[in-house]
Amino acid sequence: MKRFFATFLIATSAGAACANGLESLETFVKTVSSGRADFTQVVTAPAREGQTARSKTSSGTFEFSRPNRFKFLYQKPFEQSIVADGQTLWLYDADLNQVTARKQSAVLGSTPAALIAAAPDLRALQADFTLAAAPEKDGLEWVVATPKTKDGQLQAVRVGFRAGEKPAGLAALEILDSFGQRSVLSFSKVEVNPALPKDAFQFITPKGADVIRQ
Repeated sequence: MKRFFATFLIATSAGAACANGLESLETFVKTVSSGRADFTQVVTAPAREGQTARSKTSSGTFEFSRPNRFKFLYQKPFEQSIVADGQTLWLYDADLNQVTARKQSAVLGSTPAALIAAAPDLRALQADFTLAAAPEKDGLEWVVATPKTKDGQLQAVRVGFRAGEKPAGLAALEILDSFGQRSVLSFSKVEVNPALPKDAFQFITPKGADVIRQ
């Protein structure tokens, strides 16, 4: 579980500002109430002296229903689940057969998940993040989100949207933590406002799993 969750709950300087990235984020939050996508995640730890930085790649599926419901299902190389049902954030590690449950309201405010899936509007995001547009790069419009709380593990987040798509098309999420570890999620096969079943975000504890409540 720690392989992803430490990065997930915990971008670079914005440089010369442009409006498109921030406008795309606002449009995305306003008009995209639910979504579904595949994702690939590359986590790169800072290189130690005299060594080359090492990266780990994982992949899976992502769904959300605004506000405050989402799930990341990791399929490769390890089976892991992160499910927010509106009240509780559930984390399941299949290798350990262990579930961790946390009160959702206590952990999601200033997280990458709030930026793309949880927050009901831009004002809610601005309560926890300083938002700034960044220059277009790699065909994407970018916005940089810096947490207002300085004592967390998250340093900055960059969200990339496909330029010119209406509504704004989510393409990438870059997370930099306070230890210098960078996590980049790339989204594909993005479906905007699909009809998701009512039980899409219901978490059922696997048989025999240990449950830790925090």
